Amino acid sequence: MSDAAAEATLTSQEYITHHLTNLTVGEGFWSWNLDTLGWSVFLGLLFLGVFRSVAKKATTGVPGKLQCAAEMIVEFVDDSVKGTFHGKDLIAPLSLTIFVWILLMNAMDWVPVDLLPWLISLVSGIDMAHIYMKPVPTTDPNLTFALAGGVFFLIIYYSIKVKGVGGFMKELYGQPFGHWSLYPVNFILEIVTLLARPLALSLRLFGNLYAGELIFLLIATLGFYQLPVHFIWATFHLLVIPLQAFIFMMLTIVYLSLAHEDH
Repeated sequence: MSDAAAEATLTSQEYITHHLTNLTVGEGFWSWNLDTLGWSVFLGLLFLGVFRSVAKKATTGVPGKLQCAAEMIVEFVDDSVKGTFHGKDLIAPLSLTIFVWILLMNAMDWVPVDLLPWLISLVSGIDMAHIYMKPVPTTDPNLTFALAGGVFFLIIYYSIKVKGVGGFMKELYGQPFGHWSLYPVNFILEIVTLLARPLALSLRLFGNLYAGELIFLLIATLGFYQLPVHFIWATFHLLVIPLQAFIFMMLTIVYLSLAHEDH
């Protein structure tokens, strides 16, 4: 599926750079990565549409394959929440959304790198050779930081909701050392720990998917001979892609559970 061999003017480095560059409008802070936004919104709507359709057509009889798959995912997420989360708030829908949405965005990594540009060119007649497009939203650090930022906001929100402002601040400066003279040290340590959570969430997801996409692009430079190697690496990603979605979901559950601990 690769156009790399056909485009003799493109070196391997230029080919890889082209596929790793976002379609961006605007400048500086107000720049927007249209491909990341477009694909993430599309996949989010796909998740909502499919699960809504399954819920409306759900039957107590023998379920269809789609209903069975949806029920397995919901049950898996629900069991993960019940086994980890110790608060009283309902976060299972949030966990389900995080898991399925990130899984779908990660799954775009399975699509051969030149397939979507070729299909768009075929349908629209637009020459995609000079248009940037990254179809894997989680290879964009802006998106992974945004997801982690949403989790961080919920950590702060539930910490204040459950413990109050005073209780939350006491948690920051009162541990791990109980003596008042070490409160500044405690505060620095706890702030670093708190800020490290969204940073680790975002960089872990971004780093794994970006590295995987880069290897797919290196394989694509082989031209016609890429297919067997592509499918071998794609098979390995049968583990990596759902695992990264699961890790993001589980760490979100753990962090929100810690935010609900009021002792």
